[in-house]
Amino acid sequence: MTVLRNVEVDLARFRSRVFVLSLAAMFCFLLLIARLLYLQVWRHEDLRAQAENNRTSVVPIVPNRGLILDRNGIVLASNYSAYTLEITPSKSRPLEELLDDLSGVLDITPRDRRRFKKLLEESRSFESLPIRTRLTDHEVARFAAQRYRFPGVEIKARLFRNYPYGELASHVIGYIGRINQSEKEKIDEGDDPDNYRGTEYMGKLGIEQSYEVELHGTTGVEQIETSAGGRAMRKLASNPATPGNTVKLSIDIKLQGLIEAMFGERRGALVAMDPRTGEVLAFVSKPTFDPNLFVEGIDSESWQALNESPDKPLLNRALRGTYPPGSTYKPFMALAALETGSRSPEYTVSDPGYFMFGNHRFRDDKEGGHGAVNMYRSIVVSCDTYYYTLANEMGVDTIHEQMQRFGFGNLTGVDILGETRGLLPSTDWKRRAYKRADQQKWYAGETISLGIGQGYNSFTMLQLAQAVATVANNGVRHPPHLVTSIQDAVTHNTVSAVAPPAVDLGLNAANIDIIRKAMVGVTLEGTSARVFVGASYSSGGKTGTAQAVGIGKDQKYDAGKLAEHLRDHALYTAYAPAESPTIAIAMVVENAGFGAEHAAPIARRVLDYWLAGQYPNEEDLAAVSKGQAATPIGKPRLVADMPWPPVAKTQAASPKLTGGSR
Repeated sequence: MTVLRNVEVDLARFRSRVFVLSLAAMFCFLLLIARLLYLQVWRHEDLRAQAENNRTSVVPIVPNRGLILDRNGIVLASNYSAYTLEITPSKSRPLEELLDDLSGVLDITPRDRRRFKKLLEESRSFESLPIRTRLTDHEVARFAAQRYRFPGVEIKARLFRNYPYGELASHVIGYIGRINQSEKEKIDEGDDPDNYRGTEYMGKLGIEQSYEVELHGTTGVEQIETSAGGRAMRKLASNPATPGNTVKLSIDIKLQGLIEAMFGERRGALVAMDPRTGEVLAFVSKPTFDPNLFVEGIDSESWQALNESPDKPLLNRALRGTYPPGSTYKPFMALAALETGSRSPEYTVSDPGYFMFGNHRFRDDKEGGHGAVNMYRSIVVSCDTYYYTLANEMGVDTIHEQMQRFGFGNLTGVDILGETRGLLPSTDWKRRAYKRADQQKWYAGETISLGIGQGYNSFTMLQLAQAVATVANNGVRHPPHLVTSIQDAVTHNTVSAVAPPAVDLGLNAANIDIIRKAMVGVTLEGTSARVFVGASYSSGGKTGTAQAVGIGKDQKYDAGKLAEHLRDHALYTAYAPAESPTIAIAMVVENAGFGAEHAAPIARRVLDYWLAGQYPNEEDLAAVSKGQAATPIGKPRLVADMPWPPVAKTQAASPKLTGGSR
């Protein structure tokens, strides 16, 4: 049977469906229009910037690091250009396989591999890391011919930091090294984090660290148009980097080299400064290290050798090493006695060779003693008994109050980081230093040894040099400083560094004269007279011998029966010319023995250099470095004719480039 359809109903149903579909289509169209308006109008600027960023790339231009010069303009730290072979781990194949293949093209040593793996541990996988530096033109050409085999490996031209005199003055100059995570966080939290964009290295020690702001410079930017594959097409804009400034030191690097040579293989420290200004003329810490090891990233073996050496070459002994001052402390004790009225210059002590305190005998260095000793003679012959009695009369807190004025136990404020305060004892210090009540109590017997620079006394050579310079400068203390001026890299204008203000201690001039005359007597008729025979100038000085470890009550010191590191330290302090000093010295030779034999001869030749323009001949220099010469051997050479350490050479190609230093 045929079913008749209702055409009107079907037509109405069709029309309703068309209407719904039309609404849906219109809704979708409206969505497209809304999306188009959102993208083209509301987000136009943002998307336009993103598109521009996809087309262009902003590359930081790392500035050339500033130079470091000595007082005479000799370059101590510079930059050199070289090609490096670098790997981006995220773009390369498995590391071991890659390095094995690269070794067939270029010489990749085990040290190169160890250093690279250490860098890899400290870096992100997308960073480009050097596997070889200072490539020759021949090596560059050899790799370029086979570059297609090594995706993620490329040759780059960079500037590297160079320390041309290697180990010489390394503790003063410092070194640069790769920025670690904690340093990066500090940079990000600082005032100008963008200035370190693209910078991988910064100062880690010495002047390189302390004057990082001046030496680093200002980072520039370069806008590059890139292809879809990321290849640079053309430079759109550029804001060049500003090089770091040139920092000039007060150090005389030739004097520094002479002193380091005279120390030889021995450990110790020496600080020489101008008492009139506080300028540091030499700042020696032995042994030293080669800062060039750190420039490319030090390998684990070299780091282990430096870090675990019993001689501690990384320790800046002049800045951080603390020592008992021994008898070099006696002139300051005598001056304190005069200032407090505890002693007059004429007051005489009978020295039988010991001082009895209770049932304890404090021995003098001379068997049988020095007899009747006044203040002048106590310094000239270095009489211990005189200062045992003086310390007992003054008391620890009076000694502390007087010695603190000279800077003992306080930071000098020298312009490199890491200075150690040292220890100037007092009853208050002991209460704070110890926990148990019996340890906190100060015993009267502990005061006795303080008078001869022993006991708890422990100071840096920098503090001792500042104190000697203060006496040489008639009681006016100039804090030591190393940087004299900074030259702007752009304008070339030189600005003198602001020296710390001088402090007048208000000492009685007559009292200072008494001490200075006694110190001159040391070099004329006292413990260092033999060393200064024939000197063309007059000088004041004081020998010192300080115990490294204590010996038993009834034992007598015998260096031959002690291990080398347990023997006494040799110290010497000096200033010259005696009438109007231009140089003051404090030095220590660790575990060497008597100051007159092992420290004073070095000081003599330092003064010969500075005041008489004389440099020891080869025989004399060799003898001093072994502790075998007091007075100079043979005719000295003129400073103008002195040999000079050869500048370290780099076997590297020198591409023309502008960029940052490592």
